[in-house]
Amino acid sequence: QVQLVESGGGLVQAGGSLTLSCAASGSIFSLGAMGWYRQAPAKQRELVASITRGGNTNYADSVKGRFTISRDNAKNTVYLQMNSLKPEDTAVYYCNAAVPPNRSFATWGQGTQVTVSS
Repeated sequence: QVQLVESGGGLVQAGGSLTLSCAASGSIFSLGAMGWYRQAPAKQRELVASITRGGNTNYADSVKGRFTISRDNAKNTVYLQMNSLKPEDTAVYYCNAAVPPNRSFATWGQGTQVTVSS
């Protein structure tokens, strides 16, 4: 079972940038499409960005044009570059297999906290 470890979160002012990393203990290529999810307090976890093995990407409307997802299959790492951050981006961010198209998630990691101050 692949284990996922997210890092790179922190406290940033509105308009700032952060880059999140997700290191996998096994092959992310085997997981197929990967995604970054976030969960804000009292809200459902939502998919904000996904990327296929081949590098095709999709974004939630709320982050389109501000966030960029990428992956390095050789390093088993997925990244999320976040620019022009807004207070509403505050959440715990997780990476995992993108469902769909995958049928199931890998074990969830601890996530990384992103806090955007106004």
